[in-house]
Formats: sequence, structure tokens, C-alpha cells
Amino acid sequence: MRWMHAAGRALLVLIVVLTGHVASGARADQNDAGGRGPLTLATAGDLTGYLGSVLDGWNRTHPGEEVTLVELPDSADETRAQMITDLRGGERGRFDVLNIDVSWTSEFAAAGWIRPLPRDRFPLGTFLPPVVHTATYDDRLFAVPYVTNAGLLLYRKDVLAEAGVPPPRTWAELERAAKTLAPERGLDGYAGQFLPYEGLTVNAAEAVYSAGGTILGDEGQRVTVNSGAAREGIGFLARGVREGWIPKEALTYKEEESKRAFQDGRLLFLRNWPYAYVAAAAPGSEVAGKVGAVPLPGPDGPGTSVLGGSNLAVSSHARHPDSAARLIAYLTSERVQRQVLTRGALPPVRADLYDDPELVRRFPYLPTLRESVRAAAPRPKSPHYDQVSLVVQAVVHDAMTGRQTPEAAVRRLAGELAEVSSR
Repeated sequence: MRWMHAAGRALLVLIVVLTGHVASGARADQNDAGGRGPLTLATAGDLTGYLGSVLDGWNRTHPGEEVTLVELPDSADETRAQMITDLRGGERGRFDVLNIDVSWTSEFAAAGWIRPLPRDRFPLGTFLPPVVHTATYDDRLFAVPYVTNAGLLLYRKDVLAEAGVPPPRTWAELERAAKTLAPERGLDGYAGQFLPYEGLTVNAAEAVYSAGGTILGDEGQRVTVNSGAAREGIGFLARGVREGWIPKEALTYKEEESKRAFQDGRLLFLRNWPYAYVAAAAPGSEVAGKVGAVPLPGPDGPGTSVLGGSNLAVSSHARHPDSAARLIAYLTSERVQRQVLTRGALPPVRADLYDDPELVRRFPYLPTLRESVRAAAPRPKSPHYDQVSLVVQAVVHDAMTGRQTPEAAVRRLAGELAEVSSR
């Protein structure tokens, strides 16, 4: 009898446990059917405040898949650090979808922090072709382009028109105008983003690419920078500072400082992103109505910009991966991409928007930007991109300040990048 009572109690416990598992499983199926459910989207600070209204549109039409927006610091380095901390937290991480800088895709994919994505779920064929390359690693899609960007050469069209000089297409034309026209009118010649930070990596890569060179190959496994093209590109920047048509003050410029110098009427030429054109051409700017934009020049004609922008990726520990993919498809739809431009003042990835007559009237730089994006190249791909960038910044800054010749700088750059690639 004692054995029968014990068996009965055990059977009752088993029934209760199994019933609990079935009930919890049913709740899980209900809450996570097909990988769907609420999400958290992490992004750097939304400076124009447009993204909240875009996500409100999703939340109204996708009950049960509501998105919570988490805005991280404006600084790219701080945003990256907080994202990595969360991604390393495994299943405890709170971020499902990540709006990442295009240069982080390879690093995050190689570390296993983001999921590979099926190409057929996203309208990749409607995008400007070069942007898709920024979202791949090891021939697989690990993110989806969301915003693109390319550097432009802004110029004072009033000054050039008065002198009867066309906008520069080559480095020699830019140098000549920066040396002669600028000082005649009390202006500095040319500036970019030359403080040792990510902006200098971009400017240096553009100079090397424009001269026909590269920095890394084979997803960061091969160092290719030790070339005549790299010496020519870095030499162009170093020569500008040495000869004075790049002001020494520009060695302290990031995006905002350089934009302000141009907007305040202190520069003849500026390399910057399209948002600087919008600010300089806006009412209240000292140079409103006097701003033009052309593709970056190179040694013998138009040069090569570095692709900027951001990609949308799904965390490897996303709670609802199907909803995450559906959200990314929504954010890259034509309707939302139009809002990315009109509300966020950010360049969209959809190619057809660059031909829209209404948008071109509102944003006259769009045809030039499309040309620049089509000819642009991504930053060097590497699982150790943060270290690659630090090396490039330090070495190129030493060349621009005269601490090393361009030839010595390129040799040093090749050696230090080889060390990084071997880790």
C-alpha cells in the first residue's frame, strides 16, 4: 500500500509538471509564434528626432511586435562600446536590432554577435549597388543597408565664378585654387576631418583609394597599403599642410568643426558629408546661396569616396528574429526610406529616390551624391577594424604634421597593419 501511495504521489507530481510544461510551452508558442514578438532597436543618438515617428508607424500596424527605441551616445566609439557590452552579455542582452556603422559589420559578424540574414527577404536589388557590399562578410549577408553616405567636395561657387574657374576635378586644380584664390580673398584653402579619430581614417582612405591604392584585402587578412598609390595619397595630404593650403588648424577638425569653418565663410573648399551642404546652404549661414558640391577630386579626375552610413543587423541572441527581419524590411521600404531623407536629412539607400524630381528640388546635391556613392568604396574590412583604424589615424597624422615622410609613413603603416592582421 505504501508503494502504491508513493507511486500515486509520483504520478500526480509528474502530471502537474507535464501540465506546467505544456502550459508554458503553449504560452511560449503564443508569444513567440514564428519568432515574432516585441523588439528593442539600439542606435546612436537620433539627432534629428525622426526615427521615433517612423517606429510609431510600425507599432500602430504591428500589434504584438512593438519596437522600443534605445538611443545610445552620439559618439560612434561610445555607441560601439555599449553595443559590444550588450552583445557579449549573451541571452541577457537587451538589444534585438542594431543600427551599426557600416565599418563594424565585419567585426560583429566575425565575432558571432550578429546573425546571417537571407538575401531574399530584403529589397537589395533596389539599393545603390556599392552599399550592399558594406553589409556582407565572408560572402554572406550579415546586415541590411539602411542609410548611406559619401564624401563631397563643397566649394564657394561665388568665389570660383568670379575668378572664372570651374570646380576642381583633380588634385592639381584643387591645389592651384587653394593656393591662389583662397588667400586673395582672405580664406583658408582646403580642409577635411584631420584630427586623429575615425574621420582621419576616412580621409586617408579616400586619398589612397583616389590614387588607385588599397589598404587591406581578403577581409583584412592581407595588407596591401605598401604601394606607390598610398604614398601619393598620403603625400597629397601631407603636402597640403606643409605648403599651407591646408591650414594647420584643420589638424584639429572633426565633422562639426570643419562644417562650421566652411559655414562661417572661412574656407574655399571642404571635404565633408552631405549634411554639411544642407547646413551651409540653409538660411542664416554666412555662405547661404554660395555653396556648390562636386565629387571628391583625384590625381587625374574624380576620386573615390569612402562609403559612410549605417546597416541594420540582428543580434545573435534576438528574442524574436522573424519580427527583427520584418522590421528591417519595413525600415528599408520605399516609404520609410523617403522619410529617412525628408525627415532625417540622411541619404537613403534606395536608388530610385535619387531620381525623384521633387526630392532633387529640395535636395539639389542628390545627383552628385548618387555619383559619389556609385564610385565609392567601403573602409578596409577587418575583424579587427577598431585597431586598423587606430593605426591609420596615428600614422597619417604623423605624416601630416611632418613627423614622418609619406614614404616612411607607408612603410610603418604596412608593418603595423600586418601585426594587427596576424592577431
